[in-house]
Amino acid sequence: MTAEDLAAVWLTLKLASVVTLLLLLLGTPLAWWLARTRSWLKTPVGALVAVPLVLPPTVLGFYLLLAMGPHGPVGRFTEALGLGLLPFTFAGLVVASVFYSLPFVVQPLQNAFEAIGPRTLEVAATLRAGPWDTFRSVVLPLARPGFITAAILGFAHTVGEFGVVLMIGGNIPGATRVVSVQMYDHVEALEYAQAHALAGGMLVFSFTVLLLVYRQRQGVRLV
Repeated sequence: MTAEDLAAVWLTLKLASVVTLLLLLLGTPLAWWLARTRSWLKTPVGALVAVPLVLPPTVLGFYLLLAMGPHGPVGRFTEALGLGLLPFTFAGLVVASVFYSLPFVVQPLQNAFEAIGPRTLEVAATLRAGPWDTFRSVVLPLARPGFITAAILGFAHTVGEFGVVLMIGGNIPGATRVVSVQMYDHVEALEYAQAHALAGGMLVFSFTVLLLVYRQRQGVRLV
């Protein structure tokens, strides 16, 4: 691998780590609300969260670019705060990746929370456990497999992004050029040996991720 390849790999791992952490922090309360609410908003909010599953990445990237641009509401807000514009920066990649990978974290967590059932929470309440106590001592341990699956899928999906990161981040070496974009550059330049090295690594990574997810699910069934 070249120095540029290694820089792209490092940036991709950094991006995926930051995005996964943010997704777990933001996705946990959202998934808990979706799992427990009886509000009519559950269906539209759930559909909105799942939009990236069916929407072409370039479409999502295009609208995020408009929103975060100088004439968009997010762009005007960040400029008013003195933060500048997010497109073509690492922070912009993080924001776009959070939106794009959100369903891959929220849905496994929602399924894990729904599997707990109300009876367990009622028992905790009869023992005078408060809402936070119940969530920390009962829900989190029982939903642990869901958190593991969500973290793996969120990380892996961020690593494999292309359309969204290219629309928002462009192709700036050391700043926004991730592995998928670097591999695209190699193919465009007919540098197939370098493209093979990156593609082979992605293939091994993808298989490992799926293996971990399936083993996790199998372990849950055995328990």
